[in-house]
Amino acid sequence: MAQKRATPTVKRRRVGGQLRTWREPVMKAGDAAKLMGWDSTRLSRIERGTYRISGTEVRDLCGKLGVDDPAGVEEVALAAEEPIGNSWWSAYADRIGQPYLDFIELEAEAQEIRIQHPVIIPGLLQSPGYVREMITRRPTAVSPQQAEVLVSARLARQAVLTRGIKLHALVPESALHAKFDSGPALMRDQIRRLLDASEMPGVELQLIPLTTHPTYGANGAMTIMSYRHPWSKVASVDSPTGGNHTEDATQVSFLETEFAAISSIALPVDKSRDRLNEHLEGLHT
Repeated sequence: MAQKRATPTVKRRRVGGQLRTWREPVMKAGDAAKLMGWDSTRLSRIERGTYRISGTEVRDLCGKLGVDDPAGVEEVALAAEEPIGNSWWSAYADRIGQPYLDFIELEAEAQEIRIQHPVIIPGLLQSPGYVREMITRRPTAVSPQQAEVLVSARLARQAVLTRGIKLHALVPESALHAKFDSGPALMRDQIRRLLDASEMPGVELQLIPLTTHPTYGANGAMTIMSYRHPWSKVASVDSPTGGNHTEDATQVSFLETEFAAISSIALPVDKSRDRLNEHLEGLHT
């Protein structure tokens, strides 16, 4: 029976990439393909995520490669079996750019997220009013219809906070001084949103104070995502087109060091809450 070709989603690419990681140290691609009764083109496409592989085939291939990681093999096999287009973000597949769609999928699968933005409130912590303001008032305006799509997608992403992930967010205090034409009510709601989020289990929220030297965060916004074994960490750097993400261990490690440095000069969690309350009280005077 001919192998059915599949859309190279992030999950398919990660399945193929993990199989390649296990294969490369022990066997050439051609030899591994022969053991499975495949041609080398098929294995190459599986490792690139453009062809599907079943969970049974994952287990069989890993057995032939001598992979001594039962839990890791089973995790990859289950991921290979997951139907394409079975997640909430599939409804946005033809409505937003592929880089952003890839990011949404990676974010939704993460077990731990570290996020830092030097200018605005990070998306996972934005109130509905703030989301709409950020999207509809951006300099590169989108159509009203597309704006609604982007608002809906950003709010839907926030569901990750309700499933017990760990979130460490570094929020610039300067963002709390933003002025909006609609008045101070928008920022009041946003600060309440931050305070509510800071009380959620697994959420660690730190404010980057106004007095911080501008070199901290000067490299832009970043998100670092960690996953169940055996998946690699992923780091994403924001851009107007949806950002760029990498699994390269050296690059991820560099951004982890950058994040830790910014976290070290941010206010502690309790003092961050105190500062948020001070800003909220100031908006009521």
